[in-house]
Order: sequence, then structure tokens, then C-alpha cells
Amino acid sequence: MTQTIAPRVRTLVLLILAVAGALLAGAAPATAHAALTGSDPAQGAVVDTAPSQVSLTFSEPVAVGDDSVRVLDPKGERVDKGEPADPGGTTYSVRLVSGLPDGTYTVAYQVVSADSHPVAGAFTFSIGAPSETTVSVDAQGSDEGLVGWLYGFGRYVSYAGFVVLAGGAAFVLVCWAPGARVRAVQRLVVAGWLALTAATLGLLMLRGSYTTSGKVGDVFDLELLGDVLQTKTGAALVSRLLLLAAAALFIAVLFGAYARTADAGDPDRPAEGDGGEPDKRDLTFGLALGGTVVAAGLAASWAMSEHASQGLQAGVAMPVDVVHLLAVAAWLGGLTALLVALYRAPVETPVGQDAVRRFSRLAFGSVVTLAVTGVYQSWRQLGSWSAFTDTRYGQLLLVKIALVAVMVAAAFLSRRWTQRLADARVSGAAGEGGRTGSAEGSERTAATVGSEEAERAEEAERAEGEKQPAGDVTVEAAATSGASEASSASGGSQASGGSQASDGASPAADAEAAEASTASGGTSEASAEKAGSGPDAVRATQLARQRAATEAARQKRLRDADPNRFGLRRSVLAEAGVAVVLLAVTTVLTQTEPGRTEQDAKAAAATSSSTSSTGQGSGAVSLTMPFDTGGTNGKGVVSIDLDPAQAGDNSLHVYVEGPDGTPVDVPEVKIALTLDAQDIGPLPVAPDHITTGHWSASGVQIPMAGDWKVEVTVRTSDIDQVTVSKNAQIG
Repeated sequence: MTQTIAPRVRTLVLLILAVAGALLAGAAPATAHAALTGSDPAQGAVVDTAPSQVSLTFSEPVAVGDDSVRVLDPKGERVDKGEPADPGGTTYSVRLVSGLPDGTYTVAYQVVSADSHPVAGAFTFSIGAPSETTVSVDAQGSDEGLVGWLYGFGRYVSYAGFVVLAGGAAFVLVCWAPGARVRAVQRLVVAGWLALTAATLGLLMLRGSYTTSGKVGDVFDLELLGDVLQTKTGAALVSRLLLLAAAALFIAVLFGAYARTADAGDPDRPAEGDGGEPDKRDLTFGLALGGTVVAAGLAASWAMSEHASQGLQAGVAMPVDVVHLLAVAAWLGGLTALLVALYRAPVETPVGQDAVRRFSRLAFGSVVTLAVTGVYQSWRQLGSWSAFTDTRYGQLLLVKIALVAVMVAAAFLSRRWTQRLADARVSGAAGEGGRTGSAEGSERTAATVGSEEAERAEEAERAEGEKQPAGDVTVEAAATSGASEASSASGGSQASGGSQASDGASPAADAEAAEASTASGGTSEASAEKAGSGPDAVRATQLARQRAATEAARQKRLRDADPNRFGLRRSVLAEAGVAVVLLAVTTVLTQTEPGRTEQDAKAAAATSSSTSSTGQGSGAVSLTMPFDTGGTNGKGVVSIDLDPAQAGDNSLHVYVEGPDGTPVDVPEVKIALTLDAQDIGPLPVAPDHITTGHWSASGVQIPMAGDWKVEVTVRTSDIDQVTVSKNAQIG
């Protein structure tokens, strides 16, 4: 039965990697987490006169550079001048050259959102009338191409490395202390550290090109690297590298001093609470505390620079995200360590049933934590039930939830196999006191057998050293008996194991058993050489090693042939396979625009389209009115944004610009709303000054729908003021 394990494992691993690769390769480029919610001129608008500037409004603050916003004429020549200005809030503008002719103009923008992802796009507007243009609005963003793919792959590797590093260490400390002495588990945790370190360095080098040009040659641009180090994302990556240095020290202590205190003889003995020496308890406590702090710091390097750091309740979302990442690592990383232990642990250090039960409890607590934190994060990123099906983020989240459900089902099967393994062990022990009833009990005899064989070899060495004729006879007898015992042991294992033992035989199993027996046999051979023994003693030592290897291989075949352990292995392997795909989906999810932002952007685009065609509508109303107070600097334009332009509570924004389109402050701005048809009003509104050229008022009460007159009084000096008005349909 177990003879087909290796091919099945290889097939499943290849399938899992193929699915994960398809998810990463087929994922859309890192979609903007800040969305363009408005522009002036609006997308597709046709204006009568050439504007003096172009303004872009995003859903959250963004980082802009010299070439972040470009305006191109129909021939593809740039007509913008100067750097983009940030007059305040989330609106950014760029000045245009004067005297622009009629035609279609293209606005291309490339900025970096506050949660570290590049935002790129383009749209057109026309002066006078639309015309042909040589500019394509579907330009490739910096996050596409080879650099974008490498950056996405680096993010996946960094997540996987963190999960394996933190989860593997937690598995050793909490569930299986003897695992600190198992070479396969050590390699797993160290591999997680190496993967996370290499991925972090790669992301730091790729970051500059990823957010600007997207060219491979710019990856090694030191000037871009210096710019990256001054950003929030760069600081997070550097902090991660410093924490990884502390993690290296943690690993050294875990697999050094701590491993020497672990009891390999009892696989079910926990790392703490065993009544051991105070030094051991202090070391365990120190490792647990220090490891938790380092793991939390590593998780915070993601939380403080990505989704959680922006949007609603950022102060709550960041610690929730840290807890979420730690729970993921404890579950998926611990599961990976358990899988490695089940397949690669040596015979003398088996994974006991109690260790599996401890991990089961740890995984259950992690799943509960993931459910609670996941519900909060879903509400924060989606905002509505419809976003589950109407947005890409919601659809990916549904896939993630389904994968988690599959993993929980596989975990339930693992618990059943663990219980069967325990029941078989108890019944076997009660049936025959001299024979172990399960594979775990059989495994622990391998080390004893190896020790007995080593003692026989040492007796042969001492006999050779005494140079007595009888000793020669003894050595020859030992060699002869060793050969016969090795032959009988091999034959006995085949006879007693039956078809199950023969099915479990594999070169990999024999190699592991031989490696496990090297410690006992190698000691005897070294002693023989040190004592200057002859060839007969060396031969006896080699025979002892062969007998130990044969016995270890037999015990491993018996362990692998146990149907309960085989079922546990398969269920844990299935969990790990789903976990790989789940991690890939999570990585794509972090690169996808949140559903709440996507829906807000769609609503803003719809409102902008309605406003540009009718000037007013059932959605938000935007009114633009030129004014002239007659005094010095008395000319300009005042704009009113009213949202949602319905009866009840509304928010109102006032923008004042000079003749050149730049925001300007004036001493006073007052608003009055009047519904002449019902003799209501004027209702005064006193907006608060927000920033240069921007005033705002919330909770503006409009009692009923109708054709309301909006009056704006602008005062530019102590004596110069004017009132302008426009009508707006409310409701």
C-alpha cells in the first residue's frame, strides 16, 4: 500500500504548485487600492475653452512625483508644466500651457497609493470638439511585465517564508519538543528564514522599478533605492530585515541549547510543564516570549504598510491584521512542520499521538481567531453583501472561504485518524505486554537495538585489543553470528511483515533508516580505529551497523504499513496541499483593490458621467459659478459639490479658484438654499475652512425635494463681495 506513497506525493505536489502558479500568473496586475473618483475636466467631457489645469481626485491620499500626471495633445506631445500640486485632501492638479488648440487630449497618471500599490490609468477630454489622437489610453503600467510578476512572486515567497518560519517554530515549542532535534524540522524552519530574507531583499531592490518605470534595468538604480528607503514601504522592509536578524538568533538557540534539553526518548512529552529543571523552564519561557515578539514584529511589517494601514479604523485594523497573520502562521506553518515530521522523522524520534493532539488544539484556536478577525476585515474591505459577487475582491474572498472550509474538513479527518491511532496503541498494549500494539511503540525499539549492536562490537574490539587467541575466536564467532543474525533479521522482517512490509519497502525508507543508525554504528567504528584494532574488529563493527540499519528499516516499514498512520499522513498532506493554494489566493487578494473602494469608484464614475451630461441629477450635484467682486483679486470661480443631493442629510464642499485655476483663500464664503416653489428658505449654511481654497459642511438638512436655488456669497476683502447662484434639482 505505501509503495505508491512517493509517486502520489510527487503528483500531488506538482498539481498543487501548478494551481498556485496559475493563480499567481493569471492574477491581474496589482489593482489600484486607491481609485480615481473624479477629475476636472471629467473623463470624456467636451469643454468650450481650454482649461488652465487638470485635477484628479482619488479615494485616498497618493504619492506623486515629477511625471506622475502627464497631459498629451492629439500628437502625443506633453502640454503640462511643472510638478503636480497637492492643494489638500485627495485632489491633485497639474498646470497646462496656455493657448491649447481644439482637439482630444489624453491624461495619463501613475501614482502610488497609501497602501503601497502603484495606481496607473488614463482618460481623455476634448476642447471644442473631439478629434483623432495618436495616444493610446491603454498604456502598460509599471506593475505589469517581468518586474511586476517578480514583485508578486516575491510577495508570495515572503508570506510562505513567514508562515513556515513562525509556524514551524511554534510547532516545536508548543506541540513537539523533541522535534528540535530532528534534522528535517530544522531544515524546514531554516528554509523559511532563508526564503523570507531573500524575498525581502528582492522586494527592496524591485520596489523602485515596480512603482515607477517597470524596467528591469532600474532594479539596480541606487537613486531609486534611496527613494524607496524614504517611503513607508521601504521602512517596513528594512525593519523586517532587522527583525530577521533577531529571528536568526532565536533559531540558533531553539536548535542549539533548547534541542539539547529536549527529551527524544518520549515523543509525547511536552516542552513545558513537565517538572524539569528550572533552567529548562526558563529557556522555554524565554524562547516563547522572544519568538512571539519577533513574529508579531514581522507581521506588523505587513500590517503597517498595506491594506490595514489605510481606510476605516486603521488604528484597530492594524493590530487585528497582526493577530490574523500570526494565526495563519500557527495553523499553516504548524501543519507543514507536522507533515514533514510524519514523513521524515527518524525511527527513534517519532511523532506521538499527543503531539498531534496538541497541534489539533492549536489549529482549532487559530481557526477561531481567523474567523473572528476575518469577519472584521471582510466588513472593512467590502462594506456590503453585494460586493461579494460584484467585485473581484469579493469573489476571491469567497474562494478563500471555500478553501478554508475544505481545510477544516481535512483537519476533521486528521483528528479521526489520530484517535484511531491512539485506540490501536492502547488495544495493542493491553493485548500483548511484550509486543507494541502500534507503529510508534515499534519505532522506539530501533535505538535500543542499535545500542545493543554497538555494545557487541565494542566487546569484539576489546577482545582484539587483548591479543589473545581466544579473542580471535570470539571475533570470528561474533562476525559469523552477526552475519547469520543479519540474514535472519532480514528474512524475519519479510515473513512477519507479510505483504504490508514488502509494500512499505522503498529506497528512501532504507536510506533514512541507515542514516538513523549511523550514530550508533559510527561510534563503534571510531572506537575500533582509535584502539588500533585489526580488520576483524572493523568487520564486526560494520556488521553491527548493518544489523542496526536492517532493524531500523524493518521498524520503519512496519510503521509505514500501519493503516492508521498512513491515513493520518494522507489527510495532513491534503491539508498542506490546500494550504499552498490558499496562500496563493491570499497573496493575490492583498494585491487586489478592496471591494469597498471599487464600488465607490464605480459610483463616482457614474455620478461624474451624469453630471457632465446634465449638470445635475439624482446623484451628487456639482455647480460651477464664476464671480467678480470688482476689487483687487476679485475674480475667480466657485464650485459647489452637494452629496447625495437628496432630502435629508447632505454633505457640501466649496472650492474657490483664481482665474488661473489655482486654489485661493477668501475671507468669507456663505451658502444659502431656497425653494421658491414652497416658500422655504433661505436656509443658511456656514462651511468650515479645510485647506487652501476648500470649505466643507456636513449634516446639511434639505427638508424636501425640488428645484432649489443655491446662492454663494464670496467676500474677497472688507468691502468687496458678490453673490452668485444656480439652481439644482434635489431628490
